[in-house]
Amino acid sequence: MMDPFDIVVVGGGINGAGIARDAIGRGLSVLLCERDDLAAHTSSASTKLIHGGLRYLEQFEFALVGKALAEREVLLRAAPHIIWPLRFVLPHQPHLRPAWMIRLGLFLYDHLGHGRRTLPGSRRIRFAKHVAGLPLRDEFHTGFVYSDAWVQDARMVVLNAMDAAYRGAEILTHTRCVAAVREGELWRVELESAQGHRTVHGRSLVNATGPWAATFLGEVADVRHDHALRLVKGSHIVVPKLFDHRYAYIFQQPDRRIVFAIPYEREFTLIGTTDVEYHGDPSQPRIDADETTYLCEAANRYFRKALAPSDVVWSYSGVRPLLDDENSSASEVTRDYLLEVDDDGPPLLNVFGGKITTFRKLAEEAVDRLAPLLGSAVGPWTATGRHLPGGGEADIEELLVDVRADRPWLGDAMADRLVRTYGTRCRDFLGASSSLAALGEHFGGDLYAAEVDYLVRHEWARHAEDILWRRTKTGLHVDAAGAARLEAYVGARRDAGP
Repeated sequence: MMDPFDIVVVGGGINGAGIARDAIGRGLSVLLCERDDLAAHTSSASTKLIHGGLRYLEQFEFALVGKALAEREVLLRAAPHIIWPLRFVLPHQPHLRPAWMIRLGLFLYDHLGHGRRTLPGSRRIRFAKHVAGLPLRDEFHTGFVYSDAWVQDARMVVLNAMDAAYRGAEILTHTRCVAAVREGELWRVELESAQGHRTVHGRSLVNATGPWAATFLGEVADVRHDHALRLVKGSHIVVPKLFDHRYAYIFQQPDRRIVFAIPYEREFTLIGTTDVEYHGDPSQPRIDADETTYLCEAANRYFRKALAPSDVVWSYSGVRPLLDDENSSASEVTRDYLLEVDDDGPPLLNVFGGKITTFRKLAEEAVDRLAPLLGSAVGPWTATGRHLPGGGEADIEELLVDVRADRPWLGDAMADRLVRTYGTRCRDFLGASSSLAALGEHFGGDLYAAEVDYLVRHEWARHAEDILWRRTKTGLHVDAAGAARLEAYVGARRDAGP
């Protein structure tokens, strides 16, 4: 066991996992601890887009949008199994934004961040001649279509942690950092878990605790700081699918906010998000009735089929830790990040803000800041030719064809889900199985024991919720009885150990 570690990372969201992966790949020893499950909070509650943020152009956030669009290309190459291109349709409403403004914004969007490399450009469409017009109300005649990308957000976190662990990092979930104290040239870090107390030492410490970043400094590390975080709750609803095509929608609202409607898990539509000031416990955000009504009304302004709160089959909320730029509107607070190094003794790097699209760049910059202080001259490595676990197949569509051909008994929907969740790694638990029965106990939907065993062994799954709502979204298809059986099954394997 390596102690002291070069870097101790506190926080198992996307930023912490990304920093751990980048650092271990540069030859630095790393321990990451997370008090809950990986991606248990903000990083699993996004709108699940890898995008530049078209609306940020109106706020003149050109650098942020350009950086995010450049990262979109990098991530599409790194994880083609969990990130894929998506075309977005923007119905035009002249009284909200004139056509020239939208065309200019889309031109910039096509060309910022070194321009598009793999995705088609934007264009104007007439809904009478386009499939995207079918579910829209009659008053919408024209619109615009442009490219962005979709991501399985919680899986992005897990895959970064898996790659870090494969390269030698120690990943500890359900492990709380209760104290961090500078002692000479090292940080003494006190950890608590169900297995008991453990003390580790680090030559540096990374505070990647997201909404708790300021609290961590004040209550755990006892370090003075002058940065304030503004907590903003974003909520989403999931409803039975409202359209039968692969386009997503971006809807302008009278309050000048935008709401997305995205095809989700084959049978559903995901609608979000809200931006609400939040002052409660960041670990327990819940959608409220006003948010649900807002999102239903946002969709009803555009779709023929009317939505009511009773149509919602699932909802989720997350708390975004945004830098407080003293903007009066929660929706206009910057989504950029700040990295701050306190080197008054062994280094402390604080991560404030950020978004999932730019996590890799954030991690690279974070390790660039720490590496010289730790005596490492190894440069950045994650931007080129480095696939995340399962993404090494040159063509994911070819992999899907192969899996379907080799195992026709899976059915197209299940084969698609497994390939789009695990990439080449789905072969690890499908093995030589020749039927669904060979995959073991069935918990509902298309979730079987073979997949669960893999998640427990290789992806730190310790509870049914980890599997149903973060490693996968099979919770949409597993009933309460199946979830209870799954919890018992996972508990037995967890308690049995490796």
